[in-house]
Amino acid sequence: MTAQQQLTAATCPIPPGAGGPAPTGNNGPEPAGSSAPARNIASDGNSAPDRNGAPAAPPAPPGNPVLRIPPAAPAEAAAYFGAALAFHTDVSDVAAALAAGGDPGFTLVDTRSTAAWDQGHIPGALHLPTALIPQQAGLLLDRGRPVVVHCWGPACNGATRAALALATLGYQVKEMLGGMEYWIREGFAHETARGGARRPADPLTAPAGAADCGC
Repeated sequence: MTAQQQLTAATCPIPPGAGGPAPTGNNGPEPAGSSAPARNIASDGNSAPDRNGAPAAPPAPPGNPVLRIPPAAPAEAAAYFGAALAFHTDVSDVAAALAAGGDPGFTLVDTRSTAAWDQGHIPGALHLPTALIPQQAGLLLDRGRPVVVHCWGPACNGATRAALALATLGYQVKEMLGGMEYWIREGFAHETARGGARRPADPLTAPAGAADCGC
Protein backbone atom coordinates (compact mmCIF):
# COMPACT_ATOMS: atom_id res chain seq x y z
CA MET A 1 0.00 0.00 0.00
CA THR A 2 1.38 3.40 -0.95
CA ALA A 3 1.70 6.27 1.51
CA GLN A 4 -1.27 7.97 -0.16
CA GLN A 5 -3.41 4.84 0.21
CA GLN A 6 -2.44 4.53 3.89
CA LEU A 7 -3.46 8.15 4.52
CA THR A 8 -6.79 7.62 2.76
CA ALA A 9 -7.54 4.46 4.78
CA ALA A 10 -6.79 6.25 8.05
CA THR A 11 -8.98 9.29 7.35
CA CYS A 12 -11.82 7.63 5.40
CA PRO A 13 -12.82 4.29 7.00
CA ILE A 14 -14.58 1.90 4.66
CA PRO A 15 -18.33 1.82 5.50
CA PRO A 16 -20.09 -1.49 6.25
CA GLY A 17 -21.05 -3.36 3.11
CA ALA A 18 -18.41 -1.63 0.96
CA GLY A 19 -15.82 -4.37 1.00
CA GLY A 20 -15.28 -4.66 4.76
CA PRO A 21 -16.79 -7.28 7.10
CA ALA A 22 -20.42 -6.48 7.86
CA PRO A 23 -21.73 -6.62 11.44
CA THR A 24 -23.44 -9.91 12.23
CA GLY A 25 -25.79 -8.60 14.94
CA ASN A 26 -26.65 -5.71 17.16
CA ASN A 27 -23.45 -6.21 19.08
CA GLY A 28 -21.09 -5.83 16.06
CA PRO A 29 -19.14 -8.35 14.02
CA GLU A 30 -18.45 -11.84 15.34
CA PRO A 31 -14.76 -12.30 16.19
CA ALA A 32 -12.88 -14.39 13.65
CA GLY A 33 -12.78 -18.06 14.56
CA SER A 34 -15.54 -17.78 17.19
CA SER A 35 -18.23 -20.48 17.15
CA ALA A 36 -20.49 -18.88 19.78
CA PRO A 37 -23.65 -17.25 18.39
CA ALA A 38 -24.09 -13.54 18.90
CA ARG A 39 -26.49 -12.56 21.71
CA ASN A 40 -29.74 -11.06 20.58
CA ILE A 41 -30.23 -7.85 22.51
CA ALA A 42 -33.64 -6.21 22.53
CA SER A 43 -34.05 -2.48 22.11
CA ASP A 44 -34.46 -2.03 25.87
CA GLY A 45 -31.07 -3.62 26.54
CA ASN A 46 -32.45 -6.91 27.90
CA SER A 47 -31.94 -10.34 26.40
CA ALA A 48 -34.56 -11.03 23.75
CA PRO A 49 -36.50 -14.33 23.58
CA ASP A 50 -34.53 -17.34 22.39
CA ARG A 51 -35.25 -19.26 19.21
CA ASN A 52 -38.02 -21.24 20.99
CA GLY A 53 -39.81 -18.10 22.09
CA ALA A 54 -38.94 -18.42 25.80
CA PRO A 55 -37.57 -15.24 27.38
CA ALA A 56 -33.92 -15.52 28.25
CA ALA A 57 -33.18 -15.31 31.97
CA PRO A 58 -31.09 -12.31 33.01
CA PRO A 59 -27.69 -13.12 34.49
CA ALA A 60 -27.73 -13.83 38.22
CA PRO A 61 -26.26 -11.16 40.48
CA PRO A 62 -22.80 -12.15 41.74
CA GLY A 63 -23.00 -14.34 44.84
CA ASN A 64 -26.76 -15.00 44.54
CA PRO A 65 -27.23 -18.42 46.23
CA VAL A 66 -30.67 -19.00 44.71
CA LEU A 67 -29.66 -18.44 41.11
CA ARG A 68 -26.11 -19.74 41.32
CA ILE A 69 -27.51 -22.75 39.47
CA PRO A 70 -30.06 -21.37 36.99
CA PRO A 71 -33.65 -22.68 36.86
CA ALA A 72 -34.44 -25.56 34.53
CA ALA A 73 -35.98 -24.93 31.15
CA PRO A 74 -39.80 -24.68 31.31
CA ALA A 75 -40.35 -28.02 29.54
CA GLU A 76 -37.97 -29.80 31.91
CA ALA A 77 -39.62 -28.16 34.93
CA ALA A 78 -43.08 -29.18 33.73
CA ALA A 79 -41.96 -32.79 33.36
CA TYR A 80 -40.37 -32.83 36.81
CA PHE A 81 -43.26 -31.24 38.72
CA GLY A 82 -45.83 -33.29 36.81
CA ALA A 83 -44.00 -36.44 37.88
CA ALA A 84 -43.85 -35.24 41.49
CA LEU A 85 -47.65 -34.88 41.58
CA ALA A 86 -47.99 -38.39 40.12
CA PHE A 87 -46.02 -39.79 43.06
CA HIS A 88 -47.26 -37.60 45.92
CA THR A 89 -50.38 -36.10 47.44
CA ASP A 90 -50.74 -34.18 50.69
CA VAL A 91 -52.75 -34.10 53.89
CA SER A 92 -55.11 -31.35 52.78
CA ASP A 93 -56.03 -33.08 49.51
CA VAL A 94 -56.58 -36.45 51.21
CA ALA A 95 -58.76 -34.82 53.86
CA ALA A 96 -60.83 -33.05 51.19
CA ALA A 97 -61.32 -36.28 49.23
CA LEU A 98 -62.42 -38.21 52.31
CA ALA A 99 -64.72 -35.40 53.48
CA ALA A 100 -66.47 -35.15 50.11
CA GLY A 101 -68.54 -38.24 50.87
CA GLY A 102 -68.91 -41.36 48.80
CA ASP A 103 -66.03 -43.35 47.42
CA PRO A 104 -62.81 -41.29 47.29
CA GLY A 105 -61.42 -43.59 44.60
CA PHE A 106 -58.42 -44.77 46.61
CA THR A 107 -57.55 -46.72 49.74
CA LEU A 108 -55.67 -44.84 52.45
CA VAL A 109 -53.12 -47.09 54.17
CA ASP A 110 -51.40 -46.37 57.49
CA THR A 111 -48.07 -48.20 57.30
CA ARG A 112 -47.00 -47.69 60.93
CA SER A 113 -46.86 -50.17 63.83
CA THR A 114 -49.82 -51.28 65.93
CA ALA A 115 -48.65 -49.09 68.83
CA ALA A 116 -48.55 -46.07 66.51
CA TRP A 117 -52.00 -46.90 65.10
CA ASP A 118 -53.47 -47.10 68.63
CA GLN A 119 -51.88 -43.77 69.52
CA GLY A 120 -53.75 -42.10 66.68
CA HIS A 121 -54.90 -42.83 63.14
CA ILE A 122 -56.99 -41.30 60.37
CA PRO A 123 -60.64 -42.35 60.31
CA GLY A 124 -61.29 -44.66 57.39
CA ALA A 125 -57.66 -45.66 56.92
CA LEU A 126 -56.57 -49.27 56.56
CA HIS A 127 -53.80 -50.47 58.88
CA LEU A 128 -51.06 -52.38 57.05
CA PRO A 129 -47.55 -52.08 58.51
CA THR A 130 -44.77 -51.93 55.95
CA ALA A 131 -43.21 -55.19 57.13
CA LEU A 132 -46.47 -57.07 56.46
CA ILE A 133 -47.10 -55.76 52.94
CA PRO A 134 -45.55 -58.75 51.11
CA GLN A 135 -47.75 -61.21 53.03
CA GLN A 136 -51.01 -59.28 53.45
CA ALA A 137 -51.37 -56.73 50.64
CA GLY A 138 -52.98 -59.27 48.32
CA LEU A 139 -55.55 -60.12 51.00
CA LEU A 140 -56.47 -56.54 51.92
CA LEU A 141 -56.01 -54.41 48.81
CA ASP A 142 -57.57 -54.38 45.34
CA ARG A 143 -54.87 -54.24 42.66
CA GLY A 144 -57.17 -52.18 40.45
CA ARG A 145 -57.63 -49.45 43.05
CA PRO A 146 -55.03 -46.72 43.76
CA VAL A 147 -53.42 -46.76 47.19
CA VAL A 148 -52.27 -43.76 49.24
CA VAL A 149 -49.77 -44.57 51.98
CA HIS A 150 -48.56 -42.54 54.93
CA CYS A 151 -46.30 -42.93 57.92
CA TRP A 152 -45.39 -40.58 60.79
CA GLY A 153 -44.29 -37.42 59.05
CA PRO A 154 -41.65 -35.58 57.02
CA ALA A 155 -38.78 -37.00 59.10
CA CYS A 156 -39.88 -40.59 58.42
CA ASN A 157 -39.35 -42.48 55.16
CA GLY A 158 -41.48 -45.47 56.15
CA ALA A 159 -44.19 -44.48 53.67
CA THR A 160 -41.60 -44.34 50.90
CA ARG A 161 -40.54 -47.91 51.69
CA ALA A 162 -44.18 -48.99 51.81
CA ALA A 163 -44.89 -47.31 48.48
CA LEU A 164 -41.93 -49.12 46.94
CA ALA A 165 -43.14 -52.46 48.29
CA LEU A 166 -46.65 -51.93 46.93
CA ALA A 167 -45.45 -50.69 43.54
CA THR A 168 -43.23 -53.75 43.27
CA LEU A 169 -46.32 -55.90 43.81
CA GLY A 170 -48.14 -54.10 40.99
CA TYR A 171 -50.19 -51.50 42.86
CA GLN A 172 -50.67 -47.89 41.78
CA VAL A 173 -49.52 -45.91 44.78
CA LYS A 174 -49.02 -42.36 46.01
CA GLU A 175 -47.34 -41.14 49.17
CA MET A 176 -49.17 -38.66 51.41
CA LEU A 177 -46.69 -35.93 52.29
CA GLY A 178 -46.74 -34.79 55.91
CA GLY A 179 -47.95 -38.07 57.33
CA MET A 180 -49.82 -38.44 60.60
CA GLU A 181 -47.95 -35.52 62.13
CA TYR A 182 -49.32 -32.99 59.67
CA TRP A 183 -52.77 -34.57 59.67
CA ILE A 184 -52.98 -33.71 63.36
CA ARG A 185 -51.16 -30.37 63.10
CA GLU A 186 -53.52 -29.17 60.36
CA GLY A 187 -56.45 -29.76 62.69
CA PHE A 188 -58.08 -32.85 61.18
CA ALA A 189 -59.90 -35.38 63.35
CA HIS A 190 -58.19 -38.63 64.27
CA GLU A 191 -59.04 -41.71 66.28
CA THR A 192 -57.15 -43.26 69.18
CA ALA A 193 -57.55 -46.39 71.28
CA ARG A 194 -59.57 -44.21 73.70
CA GLY A 195 -61.83 -42.58 71.12
CA GLY A 196 -61.88 -39.61 68.78
CA ALA A 197 -59.58 -36.60 69.11
CA ARG A 198 -58.89 -33.32 67.37
CA ARG A 199 -56.47 -30.46 68.00
CA PRO A 200 -56.71 -26.85 66.87
CA ALA A 201 -54.83 -26.23 63.65
CA ASP A 202 -51.22 -25.16 64.05
CA PRO A 203 -51.00 -21.71 62.39
CA LEU A 204 -47.60 -22.71 60.97
CA THR A 205 -49.26 -25.43 58.90
CA ALA A 206 -52.77 -24.16 58.12
CA PRO A 207 -54.70 -20.87 58.38
CA ALA A 208 -56.50 -20.62 61.70
CA GLY A 209 -60.27 -20.86 61.32
CA ALA A 210 -60.21 -21.51 57.56
CA ALA A 211 -61.41 -24.68 55.89
CA ASP A 212 -59.14 -24.32 52.87
CA CYS A 213 -55.44 -23.48 52.85
CA GLY A 214 -55.73 -22.04 49.33
CA CYS A 215 -52.80 -24.07 48.02
